[in-house]
Amino acid sequence: MAAEKITAQQRTEFGKGAARRIRRDDKIPAVLYTHGDQPVHLTLPGHDTMLALKHGGANALLELDIDGKTQLGLTKQIQIDPITRHIEHVDFVLVKKGEKVTVDVPIHVVGDAAPETLVVTENSVVSVEAEATHIPEYFEISVEGAAIGTMLHASDLALPSGTTLLSDAELLIVNVTQQISEEALEAELEEAEADAGIEREESDEDAEAEAAAEGEADGDAEGSSEE
Repeated sequence: MAAEKITAQQRTEFGKGAARRIRRDDKIPAVLYTHGDQPVHLTLPGHDTMLALKHGGANALLELDIDGKTQLGLTKQIQIDPITRHIEHVDFVLVKKGEKVTVDVPIHVVGDAAPETLVVTENSVVSVEAEATHIPEYFEISVEGAAIGTMLHASDLALPSGTTLLSDAELLIVNVTQQISEEALEAELEEAEADAGIEREESDEDAEAEAAAEGEADGDAEGSSEE
């Protein structure tokens, strides 16, 4: 994973007020945590940083140019506004080329399992150790043609050279089960609601069907009395 270069400015103003002023200028406040030293507070260009983080994925590696000195920052946390979806703050940890780091890497499930199956993703990330400049963006695991009962574990992942699995090798990633019918799912839901003491409100469709059935029954009864 190549590091994207971002020009950062070291800042001396802190607090919510300073952060709001930075964001108003279409910039992002950030902190670079170093090894044992004091953290470095930064201001990053908003648009370029957003693109770099989007391209780099969950463990984006950025080459931060801070006052002419280049530092490698591994993304550890991104705070995003839940309404505007704008990046509000980024935490980085300082890394060096050749250094091994521990990261969580997402898993992408690809392919189509056999007909009438349900593919359940039990765990969507695994923890690995990798060189800071060669962190996998994601791992792929295929369920193409997988039959009912197929279970894929962390040990089934194809890891690139230099990457070591830290998660339990038996960690279940994907479980392929029997696809449940709509009728069976509805029956299970009704049973669970009954066990929990939940009374389901009658739907308009059920009410209409019940009324129609009662009407037919009344009609049959009248016909029998006339006879």
